[in-house]
Amino acid sequence: MSLSTNDRIYIEQRVANSKKSPAAAYLLWFFLGCVSAHRFYLGKWGTALLQIFSYLFLIGFVWWMVDFFLIPSIIEDDADDKRYRYARQMRYAY
Repeated sequence: MSLSTNDRIYIEQRVANSKKSPAAAYLLWFFLGCVSAHRFYLGKWGTALLQIFSYLFLIGFVWWMVDFFLIPSIIEDDADDKRYRYARQMRYAY
């Protein structure tokens, strides 16, 4: 069963309301990157802990720099996951 236009609008509104702020993620990355606050904020708990551990071996600093470029894709992946979950919930509701 296909979702109606109203259902799709509803899903996009829910995704927009729960989407993480890139500005907040970058501020956390810049000021608290040494404790992986940006990854915790983005819901990436496992990689945040791994990143903190990797700072002991200096790999974490390279990873911290790479995160500058990864933050937008992490936010979009999270939004795509939410779209999928909300659409599945709506399909089961019918």
